[in-house]
Amino acid sequence: MSRKMDLKSLDFNNIGSWPRQAKMIFCTVIGVLIVALAWFLFISDKRDELTNLEHTEADLRQTYEKKQGEAANLGALKQQLVQMEAQLQQMLRQLPSKNEMPDLIVDISQTALATGITNELFQPGDEQPKDFYAEKPIALRMVGTYHQFGAFMSGVASLPRVVIMTMHDISLKPKNAQAGNGEVGSNGLLELSGTVKTYRYLDEEEVAKQAAAAPAAGQPPANGAKGG
Repeated sequence: MSRKMDLKSLDFNNIGSWPRQAKMIFCTVIGVLIVALAWFLFISDKRDELTNLEHTEADLRQTYEKKQGEAANLGALKQQLVQMEAQLQQMLRQLPSKNEMPDLIVDISQTALATGITNELFQPGDEQPKDFYAEKPIALRMVGTYHQFGAFMSGVASLPRVVIMTMHDISLKPKNAQAGNGEVGSNGLLELSGTVKTYRYLDEEEVAKQAAAAPAAGQPPANGAKGG
């Protein structure tokens, strides 16, 4: 049986004089330490980097597949957009034109009178152009019964042109109601007051003016001038 190696007898200043077995063990330990040090200094960081790259690759692959699907449907989407724009223009053309607007205002007023409604106030305001349409506010105060107001709305809807009316700050209350209880008087009349807006389409020339005026309105004063 070989005798056990005595570590105390080994001279670390003269490793060459060590027994062969001691040299082999020492080289093995040094090799393990080098591998462990290389792992912690280099390989461990690279593993984290590799994991991050794998996540990035998965995200890029999903983005690519999404963009590829969008590109495949781009032609159909463009065609759908053209169809929607054509439908929008067709719907706009059903609105009154600039020349038809005065007659339309008269038609709305006459429709109210034809149903028995009393126009105590029917005052068109200044037209307000928007992007591709213009709105016309009308301040009104009408008196009539519930059924007369229903017939009025039905009559407006049956006008030759498409009439869109939106109501703003509208109040509907009993006319000549008994004081304090808010109940409809014996005559059954209601008072409708507030503002309604009706709309017309802008022709090509008006749309061009709107488009030209929009950027001009947002430009700063020339030469850095400041308003006083």
